[in-house]
Amino acid sequence: MNIFVTGGLGGVGRPLVQRLLSHGHRVRVIDRQTVDRKDEQRFDGLECVIGDVTDFATVREHVRGMDAIVHLAALTHPAAGPGQEIFRINCAGTYNLYEAAAQEGIRRVVCASSINALGFNFGVKNFPIQYFPLDEAHPIYTSDAYSFSKQIVEEIGAYYWRREGISGVQLRLPLVYSAMGDFRAMVRQFMGLARQALEAFLQMPEAEQRARANQIIAKREEARSLRLAEKPWEQRRDGPDTPEKMDPVMMIFAGHTDFWAAIGGEDSAQAFEKGVTTMYEGSHPLYVCEDQNSLNLSSETLAKLFYPDTVLKRPLAGAENLVSFEKARQLIGFVPEYHMSEWLNATD
Repeated sequence: MNIFVTGGLGGVGRPLVQRLLSHGHRVRVIDRQTVDRKDEQRFDGLECVIGDVTDFATVREHVRGMDAIVHLAALTHPAAGPGQEIFRINCAGTYNLYEAAAQEGIRRVVCASSINALGFNFGVKNFPIQYFPLDEAHPIYTSDAYSFSKQIVEEIGAYYWRREGISGVQLRLPLVYSAMGDFRAMVRQFMGLARQALEAFLQMPEAEQRARANQIIAKREEARSLRLAEKPWEQRRDGPDTPEKMDPVMMIFAGHTDFWAAIGGEDSAQAFEKGVTTMYEGSHPLYVCEDQNSLNLSSETLAKLFYPDTVLKRPLAGAENLVSFEKARQLIGFVPEYHMSEWLNATD
């Protein structure tokens, strides 16, 4: 299959491109950078062009002869630029890809959405999480430019399914971790401290646990009110979520607004490839993640502490993820093969 990948040299794109090439696909990448020497052997056979997805003429030219598109290129955080720039790149760029696909006769486009399409993590307004495990039927409530842009990406996919019969999935990715050694060492240290903090936290009397959890939740809402996620790092130094103001128990909270969900680069690549190659029709937002939470601790305990008013639709087994990938399993056959705990313990 001839597959066009935007942003294919980024953190999500690299393991995907490597997987597609190893499975015999012809891959053409458009990115704002080119393959460096250390990647030349890994990406043997890759066709790479430099370009910008917001330039429709460039996109239209380079999708010629392609069978499918995987769209990854985007600004990936509310602090990556002003709201209007996030919207321009993420939304207009996505529209360009679908429109070019329509004109070329391509009927399969798979996009990177985000767990943030829900609106909870970076949103400047709070809203209740109604139930766990969280799934695609849960109402969304976006109130920051990045999360809103991902909501619009999903709407663009639905529009082009109605208009042109272009099928595809928009993968609501959580944290995607890679095999980079420096990053792994940093995450290993952080997650170890977070687990230690939670274990100590659970030794407190229940009333004290509740009081401390409420303090942490209040810190979260203070960060929302200050719109810290939208500010450059240097402007967050006096915020409630900065390292110098985080006690050990606050470390437990890292990742809680994404429900401690994560996915490895290889499993992310698996989901994108299956989104391209599996037979289905329609446009479908899909959560994809590991089957365990990133802390590898009791999910019912985490939910009780930090989401006490959220209903459990069914009992959760051990560290079972609070986010469900069941729809992705049914539609495209996605089943995670890796766990963050294994990745953290591995050596390069």
